[in-house]
Amino acid sequence: MGRGIGSLIAKSLMAKSLMARSLIAAAALAGILIFNSGAGAQTAAAPAENAAPTSDNAVLLTVFLKHDQSRPLSELNAQLEKQGYYKAFPPPGIEVVSWYIMMGIGQVVTLRLPASRLREVNRVLENTAWGSYRTEFYPTYDYKAVGLGQHDKAQ
Repeated sequence: MGRGIGSLIAKSLMAKSLMARSLIAAAALAGILIFNSGAGAQTAAAPAENAAPTSDNAVLLTVFLKHDQSRPLSELNAQLEKQGYYKAFPPPGIEVVSWYIMMGIGQVVTLRLPASRLREVNRVLENTAWGSYRTEFYPTYDYKAVGLGQHDKAQ
């Protein structure tokens, strides 16, 4: 009887070992497939420089550039200049819909761009604005005509 229990335990351990090896192999295969699929962040090829927004690919992006209030403005501007912010932002061909100063916050910029250039705008700000600004991004859409139409209809 002891031999039977021992044999069952041995078979159970071998089955668990085989299952563990299978799971490890599956995880390794999944990792290889993901790595080779180009699914990694920030690895896609840069979009065409001249891509223009059209009615079927345009997005509005509102960017909050929150300034570091613990540092003087002259220091922030010097850092932005050194990092190439003024030269790089906004990238060529990106439409600036609005650009405001929001007192106590910083700058609020709304851009119109083809969706394919979203990564480019993000990278420009990561490389040139960080340090002087904390950034927040909000996908936006134009509601003005709809809102005014509803208002007019209600009159």
